Amino acid sequence: MDQHELIGVPWRGAEHVDAALARYFSLARAQAGKHGHRFERLWEVIERNTTGGKRFRPRMVMSAYTALGGTDLEAAAQLAAAYEMLHTALIVHDDVIDRDFVRRGQANVSGSYRDIATTAGISLPAAEHRGMSAAVIAGDLALSAAYRLVDRTGAADNVRLRLRELLDDSVTASAAGELADVDFSLSVVPPTVEEIVEMERQKTAVYSFEAPLQSGAVLAGAFDETVHELGEFGRTIGIAYQIVDDILGVFGREETTGKSTLGDLREGKRTVLTARASDSPLWSSVAHLFGKPDLDEAGAAELRGVLVDSGARGFAESLAADFANRAWEHLASDAIPAPLRTDLSPVVRKVLERVR
Repeated sequence: MDQHELIGVPWRGAEHVDAALARYFSLARAQAGKHGHRFERLWEVIERNTTGGKRFRPRMVMSAYTALGGTDLEAAAQLAAAYEMLHTALIVHDDVIDRDFVRRGQANVSGSYRDIATTAGISLPAAEHRGMSAAVIAGDLALSAAYRLVDRTGAADNVRLRLRELLDDSVTASAAGELADVDFSLSVVPPTVEEIVEMERQKTAVYSFEAPLQSGAVLAGAFDETVHELGEFGRTIGIAYQIVDDILGVFGREETTGKSTLGDLREGKRTVLTARASDSPLWSSVAHLFGKPDLDEAGAAELRGVLVDSGARGFAESLAADFANRAWEHLASDAIPAPLRTDLSPVVRKVLERVR
């Protein structure tokens, strides 16, 4: 489930965010030209890899900011653009970790530079290494850009400090979650449900939901209680979203999700589903299939059968609904004004619909 499926309607400030990103990339390319055409081309590839996204994180920033009384859309757009650049940095690096060369149906940064190398006659292993090397550099640049965009908000020093702290929390939490995800894939002992939930909070919820909402609120001058409740809402709905995403990664319809239902099983991706199923005696009959690179549909059907029969699917669906209901409770807080509640309610409803 892509985040853009959560809210599929126009939102206030979208054009300001696009303009802020366009201005930043224009400046970055101009500065890069001083260091040669190769460096300038890297920025062009980074920019191309930010197009086609649905700007979900910027939307969270702008929704919180405008609903809480913020009126300087130009300043808010800089902050929103910072979270889009953070997202770009994280997915570029994530693709390196996963050794992926394609995203959204086209070559990602790694794939773009791999293809340049193979066209030049370089062997595939060397070309892939060159592609991933360029992607590491690109991700670093995008991460640096996120901080620079925060500084471009023009906010007072004390506000800018809080915004940078929230961005820092996003970076460190995402790194911790990514490391845990990597470690889980290598561990002989399956992680517990609690460990998976915490990993998904760190890797997804913080930078996609918690921090963008809190950042928009801070820039708008919201009360601390409102900032806190938005963080709690973001945490719980972010976890619910990721659990649903993992369920759909195995049981969803590919024509709807755009994602293969074999990928996670072939990868051996550790999720709430597999954490729960691994405690069942039934798991031993299919454990050898989990993480098998050439897993076919017949093997996948066996795995799915055990995920259902062990109660793992039902458990995961109930857990996602529980976290979504907790999000409702935080959203109902008096600290969150009605306009923002109206903007964020579709996020919860969409998650609950997808659970069903």
